[in-house]
Amino acid sequence: MDLRNAEIGVEYIVREIVTDDEEMDAFLFTLGCYAGEPITVISKLKGGCVVSIKDGRYTIDNQLAEAIRI
Repeated sequence: MDLRNAEIGVEYIVREIVTDDEEMDAFLFTLGCYAGEPITVISKLKGGCVVSIKDGRYTIDNQLAEAIRI
């Protein structure tokens, strides 16, 4: 299941990041989003969602949300 299908307010553990784009992978890593880390969807937007990762809140688009497997 990817992050777009996650329920709001539920904490999930990132299983893997599925992307062929090294830049996207590096960007998610700088946010603290990598396998084994908890992630929570705060709200869903038309073009993406707001997530909580390591005490930070970030808006990510649908392409990034699809790459994050929970």
